[in-house]
Amino acid sequence: MTDERLNQRARTIIDSNRYMVLGTADTNGRPWVTPVWFCCEDYEKFLWVSSPDARHSRNIAVRPDLAIAISDSTVRPGEAQAVYMAGRGEELAAAELAHGVDVFNRLSEADVGRSWGLEDVQPPSLFRLYRATVFEHYVLIGGRDPDLGTGVDRREPVAPA
Repeated sequence: MTDERLNQRARTIIDSNRYMVLGTADTNGRPWVTPVWFCCEDYEKFLWVSSPDARHSRNIAVRPDLAIAISDSTVRPGEAQAVYMAGRGEELAAAELAHGVDVFNRLSEADVGRSWGLEDVQPPSLFRLYRATVFEHYVLIGGRDPDLGTGVDRREPVAPA
């Protein structure tokens, strides 16, 4: 399997799933994970809508470093495929907010029929638009992978963008 095939595997996993598990930590380093419905702009920018009072949102406000895992949890054990990522999160504001809402809205309308506008992610709304900018990507290589398996699951770096 070539590097491009691993990059394509990462893109396929991201494109075929709508929830990512977002890992954050508070100021004391206590970890927290939560699933969020997401939209991917370019395999490096991931957008989601959350309450600024949600624990992961509060964590990002004080410690923007985060981790992300995307996988299909419905497959049988041993058949899992996953992408793991590391990056930084932020609440979008100003000019970036308008662009982010446009990107998020396109997928939301197509997938769930829900439209989002600026008024939906600014006060007095209860929601805000967040973005993770990812700088590390890895794919899961299952121990039984016919081409790359070694008997033990491992991760390999990829560049899906």
